[in-house]
Amino acid sequence: MSDASPPLRYDLSIIESWITPGSRVLGLGCGDGELLAALKHRKQVVETGIEIDEALVARCIQRGLTVVQGDINEEVKDYPDGFFDYVICSQTLQQAYDPKAIIGEMLRVGKCAVVSFPNFCHWRIRFQMMASGHVPRTRELPFEWYDTPNIRVLSLKDFRRFAKEVGFTILKEAAINTQDMGNSGTEVRLLPNIRATYGIYLIGR
Repeated sequence: MSDASPPLRYDLSIIESWITPGSRVLGLGCGDGELLAALKHRKQVVETGIEIDEALVARCIQRGLTVVQGDINEEVKDYPDGFFDYVICSQTLQQAYDPKAIIGEMLRVGKCAVVSFPNFCHWRIRFQMMASGHVPRTRELPFEWYDTPNIRVLSLKDFRRFAKEVGFTILKEAAINTQDMGNSGTEVRLLPNIRATYGIYLIGR
């Protein structure tokens, strides 16, 4: 199928590299299925997705993916413990009403989970807020305060502290910057909480 060949967005390519071939994968808020399609064709995973947007679900089905329409907070409860090898929540955690609950469900139904989110403590965001006195807008966060889907503001340091407080383990992580509309990027190893635009984490119990 044609969806097997196009290169993935940079952050999604990192997630793809962490997934073991042939595994069972659940994508929460899977969007148009770009990542699930790549995993299905390149790594032969058994894929399932949950997405609330009807148009995006239709796109997933066109790609030949198994995706259900619904709220991830409710639909994930239907799966038994340990049913999946990986549960992926890509750039959705900052939109969750109860991040602790959704991560708890991810680690209940999955052996491992992958989460990623924009870093709200990137230096450009800090500078914009200090210089303008307004809620910042960036390439990664292109919304006004009144129409943003993001209801949580977190940094890479916040997520590490959250892991300790909630009691899950960070198994692998990548702090990244992206360019070319997200199609290319680099990993950030020096001062990632200031210099990285996104954080990606593989977590376990």
